[in-house]
Amino acid sequence: MNNKARYTTKHYAEIAAFLEKMEGSHITAQDVCDHFREEGRPISTTTVYRQLDRLVHEGVVNKYIIDANSPACFEYSGIRNHEHTSCYHCKCEICGKLIHLHCDEIEALCAHMQKEHHFVLNPMRTVFYGICEECAGKEQANV
Repeated sequence: MNNKARYTTKHYAEIAAFLEKMEGSHITAQDVCDHFREEGRPISTTTVYRQLDRLVHEGVVNKYIIDANSPACFEYSGIRNHEHTSCYHCKCEICGKLIHLHCDEIEALCAHMQKEHHFVLNPMRTVFYGICEECAGKEQANV
């Protein structure tokens, strides 16, 4: 991209504002489409994907691809560069809930992996699978 300011479309601004309002949540392209359709202002799926890709490219939004069975999800970062902060995830194997994991212990694990095993974990793609607290509680209640 050149140094000139890019033209900001109405849809770009609306989608960015929606994601900012939902900061801390993982949002799929379908969630974005559903939101604007429910407001009576539908935006085509193609436009949503195009604008999400632009927001990711500009560093305003992080894109997470958890696994082949889940749609990509997006999260507002507010950072307008490509220096992503570390953000690992936990995914519940029962309900599919995706949980952010910001933890110093994980950073220590990453340092260990790099130093002792010469392997660098990708924080944007590392997912720990297990069972969330809510589903674990339901399983315990059924025993």
